[in-house]
Amino acid sequence: MTLCSKSIRLNILSILILVGCVSLPIAESKNVQILEKKTTINYPAISCRKHTAVLTQFGGVGDGKTLNTKAFQSAIANLSQYGSDGGAQLIVPPGKWLTGSFNLTSHFTLFLQEGAVVLASQNEADFPLIDPLPSYGREQNFTDGRFASLILGMNLTDVVITGNNGTIDGQGAPWWDKFKKGLLKATRPFLIELMYTNQLQISNITLTNSPFWHIHPIYSSNVVIQEVTILAPVEVPNTDGINPDSSTNIWIEDVYIVSGDDCIAVKSGWDEYGIKVGIPTQHLVIRRLTCISPQSATIALGSEMSGGIQDVRAEDITAINTESAVRIKTAPGRGGYIKDIFVRRMTLKTMKYVFWISGAYNSHPDNGYDPNALAVINNINYIDVVADNVTITGSLDGYAKDPFTGICIYNATMILSETAKKLQWNCTGIQGVSNKVTPEPCDLLPQKATDCSFPDDKLPIENVHLATCSI
Repeated sequence: MTLCSKSIRLNILSILILVGCVSLPIAESKNVQILEKKTTINYPAISCRKHTAVLTQFGGVGDGKTLNTKAFQSAIANLSQYGSDGGAQLIVPPGKWLTGSFNLTSHFTLFLQEGAVVLASQNEADFPLIDPLPSYGREQNFTDGRFASLILGMNLTDVVITGNNGTIDGQGAPWWDKFKKGLLKATRPFLIELMYTNQLQISNITLTNSPFWHIHPIYSSNVVIQEVTILAPVEVPNTDGINPDSSTNIWIEDVYIVSGDDCIAVKSGWDEYGIKVGIPTQHLVIRRLTCISPQSATIALGSEMSGGIQDVRAEDITAINTESAVRIKTAPGRGGYIKDIFVRRMTLKTMKYVFWISGAYNSHPDNGYDPNALAVINNINYIDVVADNVTITGSLDGYAKDPFTGICIYNATMILSETAKKLQWNCTGIQGVSNKVTPEPCDLLPQKATDCSFPDDKLPIENVHLATCSI
C-alpha cells in the first residue's frame, strides 16, 4: 500500500488516525466504516511533516502479544526516504504494541495517539548488544557492553517523539530482577537514547518502568523535553527520569517524575573516558519540575561529570518525599568541573537533605582513573528555598586542599522534622556565603548581605518556536 500524504484525505488510512474513530482493536479494523465527521489532532512540534503513515500499514498488530519490531523497523525505513521531501510522521494508533529495539530516522515524528501503548519486549534477544559509550568505557561488571535502548538513534537531525499522551512502557521488572541477582553481563537498556542528534523534541507522552534510565540524550544539541510524565517504582534503582549527557542547549519544562533514582541527572562522562571525550553538558534550563524520589535527588549534577557541567538554570522546582533537592556529586578521578549553577524557587516537602554536595561519590568503571584528577566546583547559587519536614539541612563536603568555591545560599527557610538530626550543617572543604538562611549555616557559609545570582538572559534554546502541526 502506498503512503498517505497531505493530498490524500479520504482513504481508509485517514480514518484510522482520527481521534476516537476506531472502536475495535487495530488488528480487527479491516472493515472500519468511514465516519461522516473527522476530528483533527493538533500538536506543537519543532517541525511539521508532509507525509503520514500508520503502523498497521506495515503489519503492526496492537494486541499486546504480537511482536511489532519488524513493523516499526519497516515503517521507519520506508518513511526515511521522505526526509528531503518534508519529512514523515508515523502514527501509533490506540492499542498495545509489543516491540523490541528500533532506530529512528531524521526529519521524522513518532506520534502516539491517546490509548496507544508501546510495550517493550521482556526478551533479551529483542535488544541487540552495542558498544559502550565512548565517554563511559566498559564497566567491569558488564563484560558484554550494553543492550540497545528500546527507541534509539544516532547522527540524526530533526526528530520528534510526541503524541496526545500515549505511553511507552519499558516493562522493566525482569531486568530489575536480573540486575539485583547479578545475572546480567551487559548494561540494561534505556527506554529512549538519542546520540549525536541535533534538534530533538520529546513531549506530551508518558514513560513508565524503564529497565534503566528513561530519557538519555547524549552528544546532542538543541533538545526540547516538555509535558512529559515519567513513572517508575520508587524502590527500584537506576530508573532515572531524564539524563542530559554531554549535550548543549537543552530545555526541560513541565515534567512530572516519580522514580527510584534521580528525577533529572545531568552528566558528561565517567573518569578517564569522560576526560578524553571532553564534551560538556552546558546551557540547560529546567523549569516546573515535580519530583518524587525517596531514595535520590530531584536534580543531580554528576556523579559522572568528567567532561564538565556548566550553565544550568533550574527554577520553580517542587519535590515531595525526596531524598535531596539539587545534589552535586563527584569523586577523585572524575576531573572536569561543575560551575555556574543557578537554582531558584524550590518548594520542598519531606526531605532528608536540602543542600547536599559530595566529593566522595566513589564509583569507577575500572582502575584506570587518576586519583589526583579532582573536579572544580564553583559558582553554585540557591535562591528562594522553602522546605518543610527536613531531616538534614546541609551536608557540603569538598576537598581540603582544593575546596569547592563560590557557594551562595539566599532566602532559604527549612522547617525541621520531629526526627531531625541535631547537627543540621556539616561543612568541610568549601567556601561561600549565605544570607537570610534558617537554620543558621555553618561557619564556612558566613551570612553576608548578598542576593546570590540568576541570569537575566534567555538561553538560545528557549527562543525555539514550536509550530502547530496536525493529523
